[in-house]
Amino acid sequence: MADAKTEFKEIVAKAVNEFIKQKGIDAEEVKADSIVVQNAPNPEMGDLGSPMFVFAKSLRMAPPQIASGVAELIKDCSLGQILAVGPYVNIKLDKAGAAAPILAAVAKQGKEYGSYNQQGKKPLDGRKVMIEFSSPNTNKPLHLGHIRNDALGESVSRILKAAGADVYKVDLINNRGVHICKSMLAYKMFHEAKGETPESLGMKGDHFVGQCYVEFDKYLKGEKDKPETAHPEANQMAEEMLIKWEAGDPEVVALWKKMNEWDFEGVKETYDRTGISFDKYYFESETYLKGKGEILKGLEKGVFFKAEDGSVRIDVTDVVGKGKDEDNHEKVLLRKDGTSVYITQDIGTAISRHDDWAFNQLVYVVASEQNYHFKILFHILQKLGFEWANKLYHLSYGLVNLPNGRMKSREGTVVDADDLIDSLHADALEAIKERGRDEQVGDADEVAEKVALGALHYYMLQATPIKDMLFNPAESLSFNGNTGPYLQYMGARINSILGKASEAGVKSDSSDEAVALLTAPDEWELIKLLGDYPVVVEKAAENLDPSAVAAYVYETAKAFSKFYQTCSIVNAGDAKLAGARLYLAECTLQVIKNGMELVLVPYLEKM
Repeated sequence: MADAKTEFKEIVAKAVNEFIKQKGIDAEEVKADSIVVQNAPNPEMGDLGSPMFVFAKSLRMAPPQIASGVAELIKDCSLGQILAVGPYVNIKLDKAGAAAPILAAVAKQGKEYGSYNQQGKKPLDGRKVMIEFSSPNTNKPLHLGHIRNDALGESVSRILKAAGADVYKVDLINNRGVHICKSMLAYKMFHEAKGETPESLGMKGDHFVGQCYVEFDKYLKGEKDKPETAHPEANQMAEEMLIKWEAGDPEVVALWKKMNEWDFEGVKETYDRTGISFDKYYFESETYLKGKGEILKGLEKGVFFKAEDGSVRIDVTDVVGKGKDEDNHEKVLLRKDGTSVYITQDIGTAISRHDDWAFNQLVYVVASEQNYHFKILFHILQKLGFEWANKLYHLSYGLVNLPNGRMKSREGTVVDADDLIDSLHADALEAIKERGRDEQVGDADEVAEKVALGALHYYMLQATPIKDMLFNPAESLSFNGNTGPYLQYMGARINSILGKASEAGVKSDSSDEAVALLTAPDEWELIKLLGDYPVVVEKAAENLDPSAVAAYVYETAKAFSKFYQTCSIVNAGDAKLAGARLYLAECTLQVIKNGMELVLVPYLEKM
């Protein structure tokens, strides 16, 4: 449909300009790019429509009057029949002429379909986008919040690549700080003397380190209703350990390295399981000092100032708005003792990244809780004179909540990512067995894993990023409705339909003569949807919003189901029509598979 829309814009623009000329109105020439074209809400009104509201003021006419006049000027349109419908200039497309190029593009481009616009180019070709996501702490495993972050980051990366961008995925590993020392202290107090390790206990490394973190919190607070068992001095012990680490104490550094390795290796196992990958890992322990140096340079240049207490600060009056510093409009960058704060190391990390890979844009996938932080970070980098600072973007997303509230890792109430996937896997496997499909699907365990991942990822991506969401495991696994498993089921169903058609002797027919037979309403609606896919990908890439792709794939799957109910392939009654419908089914499966790939839903041949 992209080609038809572009041509229709040009036709309407030409007619509007002619209408202005005939009326003798003094108005600027209308460019085709300024013409809005929408899908008509009702097939009876046409396939595409262009509203004339935008011209009402300059032409001093009612939109229906303009639409009527413009429509009369469009004669012998090769695209189809032009008609005025209220304030719209609509067109009923010539189905045969429009369908053939759409299906031909799908068939020719295959996995690449969706990447090229109507000019035959990838819309983001030449753009270099670095995208940071996940950013785990090495004192615990990945949890439900990370799953949404990872899904967004990976999906946006795939969408950007599909639109032609050169994408570089990075992960900032938060491997230093007092929270890391808390896990280290718990290990020394409760496990070291016993010689316990993740391997000896049969645990993933990140799970073991996370358990240590929970143990520290319990030790700090003591038993419930027994305040005498609390150890408030534990926080001071963790602070002292951090000081030793920053001073390079050999024993502390050795323990830090060992526990960080345990945790990080466990996290990478979860990445592998969920299909998440990165081009480079950055570690806070390697970047935090660079930020401090940049702040000192900025102090010398007068970008920052030293407060009375000796801390280095910046005036953020221009950007603070209603942030937490609104009372004094100052942001501390170095404490009075010269130590850095969190934003300091982010400054150093951003600079290092541009030095490593000169991006056109850097996207941070971070929860909305950090909106203020990134507003200030971008402002500081601009003040430091980095031209690329205006290309930084915070992809802010809402929190994932549980039915019983928010997660708290230090209290051990986090929904662990591995445990959640295991649970979904078990439920999916049970559903497969209950349906008696465990033998038909092949490796039932492998299929259950893919269903679990499809359910989880799609649930995280079907809502716009900024929305908070309540994760419902049972709802995510449903094989009906707007879910990942439904898309997987439809993909497998289409694959089965293709197989049965082939067994019945039906051969796919892509000839113009055959495609011209696809004029039934449900055939045409499906073809139009397939034609819209490249525009969906382009908009999703520009908006960094996978939910648009998720919604599109769901609508396309539903449209195919409706098509198949009313338009039989095997029993079409005409060999050419049967072949054309089979060709349409093949193209639909290709587009659905392409879309599923972008929203991290594994395709299944059998279900």
